[in-house]
Amino acid sequence: MARMAMAQEKIFALRREIARIEGTLPERLVAPEAGSAVVLRRGISAVREGRSAFLGTGVPGLDSALAGGVPQAALTEFHSLETRDAGATAGFALALVSLLRKTDSQRQGKSAVCWIGMANLFREAGFPYAPGLERQFGLSPGDLLFSTAEHLADALWIAKEAARLKDFCAVVLEIRGNPARLDLTATRRLHRRAQEAGRPVFLIREGALAEPTAALVRLEVSAAPAVPRRTVAGPLGDAIGHPAFTVVIGKSRTARPGRFILEWNPDEHSLREIRPAHSRALVPASGHRPYLPAAGGTVVALRPAATAPTAGDQQPREERPTHRRPRRAS
Repeated sequence: MARMAMAQEKIFALRREIARIEGTLPERLVAPEAGSAVVLRRGISAVREGRSAFLGTGVPGLDSALAGGVPQAALTEFHSLETRDAGATAGFALALVSLLRKTDSQRQGKSAVCWIGMANLFREAGFPYAPGLERQFGLSPGDLLFSTAEHLADALWIAKEAARLKDFCAVVLEIRGNPARLDLTATRRLHRRAQEAGRPVFLIREGALAEPTAALVRLEVSAAPAVPRRTVAGPLGDAIGHPAFTVVIGKSRTARPGRFILEWNPDEHSLREIRPAHSRALVPASGHRPYLPAAGGTVVALRPAATAPTAGDQQPREERPTHRRPRRAS
């Protein structure tokens, strides 16, 4: 009995430690009714610093599906299934960084960003372009610390150490594919560092498949058609509008699915939901069909198809041609 009690105590201790790392350690239980219980969970460390626990994207539908927005003190993943969408995935993550920097500047906080990337990814997808980062997201060269690593172990170490520094408002780690070293244990360490520091860690995975990680939110990002640029005289048909992204919720705390097409305005540093030009539903919803089915045409009579003869219509055995032939001599 004593050994069993000790084993159960160790199991409970491990469960409490895992819950503490994931930020879901229950504080107390409240039973408002008989047979039911409500678990009140501890808030993440951003609340203790006087900041909001979530970063609002400015898109009501996306914020509602994520129960408030992107968590500010946690690990968040951004996925692209193909390497050609690396620019769109990194661009959407940097759009959230720009929103975060705007919020921190209002609170007189630090606004520098640490961006760590794998060398093989940059050889395949290209290096970041400094004038474009400053024009689109307001990241000047002095606000960005860029680091490349040949090995994933070095990139993970840099990300964990950068998450401790208070000079950074966010840490971005960009890798390619599904390396074996980036397992559940490694992502739990990144998530724990983000919780302890009270700042987000954005994990960008280019050309990767979804797998179990400790991230609270996983968003699948790809490029979307831009809407025509609008002027006072009207839309310009041949002009390319602002960058657009297709964002699909792959994982969240609410487990609510969602697909959004968002446009980034580099002048106002804001996101909004759009509907691209020449897009419509392929099949109207069953409850909102505007057209009734067409009326029936003229009824015509068709000839019955030829049927095979029945058993009563068959010819007698002696009248069949095959039996009129002379038999072969034995």
